[in-house]
Amino acid sequence: MSKIIVMASFHPKKDKANEVKEIILSMIKPTRSEEGNELYNFYEEKNKDDKIISFHLFEIYKNSAALDFHRETTHYKDYRSKIEDLLEKPREVKVLNSIDSI
Repeated sequence: MSKIIVMASFHPKKDKANEVKEIILSMIKPTRSEEGNELYNFYEEKNKDDKIISFHLFEIYKNSAALDFHRETTHYKDYRSKIEDLLEKPREVKVLNSIDSI
């Protein structure tokens, strides 16, 4: 089975960046403690005025079952219920299957 890579992008509404950031930060510890999670990194993108314009998650899971498990956790469902109304547009998520990676 190949590893599953998830890349997710979030574009917060004006003045909602801190709320979005806090919600995603609350996901880090419980997600990293999941048995099938191998990587869960959180990034922010700023404009030339040093204002946050988007957030990005880069995740690696052992296999598709590990990703399925993640999506059934309480912390994942809680984050999903809170974050959508704070975003300018729907979150962008790409789920990739590893072909050749280290």
